[in-house]
Amino acid sequence: MKRLAVLFVLLALLLTGCELPEKTQSGSVSGAGLTVHYIDVGQADSILLQCDGEAMLIDGGNVADSQTVVSYLQHQGVEELSYVVNTHAHEDHVGGLAGVLAAFEADAVWCPVTEYESQCFADFVTYTEAQGLSLTCPEPGSVFPLGEAQVTVLGPQEAYDDPNNTSIVLRVDYGETSFLFTGDMERTAEEDLLDAGAALEADVLKAGHHGSDTSSSYPFLRAVDPEAVVISVGEDNTYGHPDEAALSRFRDLGAAVYRTDLQGDVVFTSDGTEITVSTEREAAVTNPTEYDGSGQFSGGTTYIGNVNSQKFHLPTCSSLPAPENQTTFSSYDAAVEAGYSPCSRCLG
Repeated sequence: MKRLAVLFVLLALLLTGCELPEKTQSGSVSGAGLTVHYIDVGQADSILLQCDGEAMLIDGGNVADSQTVVSYLQHQGVEELSYVVNTHAHEDHVGGLAGVLAAFEADAVWCPVTEYESQCFADFVTYTEAQGLSLTCPEPGSVFPLGEAQVTVLGPQEAYDDPNNTSIVLRVDYGETSFLFTGDMERTAEEDLLDAGAALEADVLKAGHHGSDTSSSYPFLRAVDPEAVVISVGEDNTYGHPDEAALSRFRDLGAAVYRTDLQGDVVFTSDGTEITVSTEREAAVTNPTEYDGSGQFSGGTTYIGNVNSQKFHLPTCSSLPAPENQTTFSSYDAAVEAGYSPCSRCLG
């Protein structure tokens, strides 16, 4: 994992690029760098990648977010898009893409399906076809260039009934740094990626399904082992995202958490060796633990072990053992090292 430098800046500075020095050593790059913008589109996803004059857009938020995304891309100097990716057909990912395709020419448009029953998806297809293009379903293992960055399609590995699990999963490598994009992929698809032996380790992870507990399982997170996690989520949303159980798992990893509901637009820049991050707003706490009533947040999660079953649980699990059969652990790893295995209900 590469060193991650954190910078909190005003939006005006956030949107101002600076030229990075050329690299010539082995394993590095000579371009101007890779920039990854996690655009604040509320309870939705939209991510812009720029590298060496080329641009890729992953998702476009809801229909109502269309102009926000178009304006953001224009502000970043985007004139055309090498790739437009709809990770899956739900409105909070595809809704704004019709407006994007009306404003920008694209070289390729990716989607895991070619048909879906919704007006916003039909509009997405209409504007794709208006450019003389058709939806492409990229195969796992396919590799594409974005400037000097390399885009690898990792999933979906299988056909799924749940649109969330059909999410296109992308790994983007630039020099020695890497980013993983998961759409709304949930645990079933995560397990299939693990079974397929996909190259998941990455410096920065876009959390699946807005930080829902149905995504970001422990086995998946331990394979990715990110230094930073980005959650694209709406302020005070009705879904309860991000879920405390998922936040707890991110704490166990020791990963820095960035959230669009608290910090607005979040932008990472890689020079091929180091990654820096800037946010539109500063937030005092992005991954709080349970409030202990002292005016501070407690420093970590305690896990409850069952001395009989040798399973361990989150304190909120419905399967906690009787008090006389409990033992506590200060971390996930401490429980594993003691020979306990995670509860499939709350930690699976």
